[in-house]
Amino acid sequence: MPKISNIDKLKHPNSRKTISLAKKMLKNEKKNNNKIGTHIKQNLIGEKILWFKERIPEGCVVLDKEQTLGLIETYLARFDEELEQISLKNSIGRRKSRQHASREDVINITKKRECEEFATCGLEMPDLMDVKQMEVLRNWNGELRFLQHFKLKRVTRKHLT
Repeated sequence: MPKISNIDKLKHPNSRKTISLAKKMLKNEKKNNNKIGTHIKQNLIGEKILWFKERIPEGCVVLDKEQTLGLIETYLARFDEELEQISLKNSIGRRKSRQHASREDVINITKKRECEEFATCGLEMPDLMDVKQMEVLRNWNGELRFLQHFKLKRVTRKHLT
């Protein structure tokens, strides 16, 4: 943060010092917002890679196309149980409004976007058909600072069938 000790001396809002101070504060604010966006993106990628790591079969060196397709379909259906619970809660009683509507909408949007990505441009995920990447995935302890060691690959349904 810039020094604001001489704020009493800055009387006029259009003075050069006031404008300079405002620019510095705006620059720092934008820098902090970019950091937050980067951290959010890293967390999402880390959660996705961790999900795949936890569901890889034990003793498997690499996955073939059928196993990878099954794993991705399981990934795309990971919210189905929660959606069933929400619909069950909504069916009980005679309420006109939906309970947990925002969570249900977020899940539906995420699921639709991921299914569309998988069908068209590809779902970004670690390369499970590469021996070196599988070794990196097995040795990864979940720390986000090691995400740079992964070679993420876009996989489409057409590529796996």
